[in-house]
Amino acid sequence: MTTHVVTLISNPAQPALDGATLAAAHGTLPDATNPRWLDAGIAADILFTPDIADDKAIAQRIRAALGAAPIDVIVQPLAARAKRLFVADMDSTMIGQECVDELAAYAGLKAHVAAITERAMRGEIDFEPALRERVALLAGLPVAVVDEVIAKRITLTPGARALVATMHSNGAYTCLVSGGFTLFTGRIAAMIGFDAHRGNTLLVEGGKLTGKVSEPILGREAKLATLLELRDRLGLAAADTLAVGDGANDLAMIEAAGLGVAYHAKPKVAAAAHARVDHGDLTALLYLQGYARDAFA
Repeated sequence: MTTHVVTLISNPAQPALDGATLAAAHGTLPDATNPRWLDAGIAADILFTPDIADDKAIAQRIRAALGAAPIDVIVQPLAARAKRLFVADMDSTMIGQECVDELAAYAGLKAHVAAITERAMRGEIDFEPALRERVALLAGLPVAVVDEVIAKRITLTPGARALVATMHSNGAYTCLVSGGFTLFTGRIAAMIGFDAHRGNTLLVEGGKLTGKVSEPILGREAKLATLLELRDRLGLAAADTLAVGDGANDLAMIEAAGLGVAYHAKPKVAAAAHARVDHGDLTALLYLQGYARDAFA
């Protein structure tokens, strides 16, 4: 009896999955079933019984068999595959930008602030002091700049709306949790369709940013706490939860989730996460839950 599934996923904008690729993956797996298309050319499942108790090692073995093919490989147990709680990072995950960097552009400091952001997301410096340092550089910016940033600089990641809508339609609860700012999370959560959002509060006086953020800062531990709180409130098992992010401050919630996904992530995060999506868009998180394309909301 098969107990595990490997999902092979390519970017929908550049389908790269074919019969030869599926055969190469199938050949690495013991007691494997015939592949089942979730979306022709884009995503497929293969059920199997693992020969070792290390899903990440099996995934790496399949990646090696696929060579340079731009295919994401996610290996997981079949049980509790469709998740009932989804907690997602915002910056560079559900949207394509880092909001603090885009605000800094209006102060002529984007390159400087982006360099600090990159180091924090890689885990090279602590998140909380790095956020305070970046926010301090925004002092004096009109808060109305946020509207312009959202209108002109922020783009939703492909697949974001389909992901949340499909999980909603199948009874899941969804929360956007960000080390960024509630001035953005509220708007972005509404645009995508999340049930709830959490983030840091930028302090404003006289219509301008003060250069300070409300304490305590929502960082790595607060993201983890959000996942655990919602899981307990909803009466769910750990296996029923899905978390996704790209940066070091996402790692604790990614590791605690039933399935934690590193999405186009920093190397430290991609190496530690149970699953990684390097090529696909956010619909990959539907395929890995077993949803076929015709089941998307």
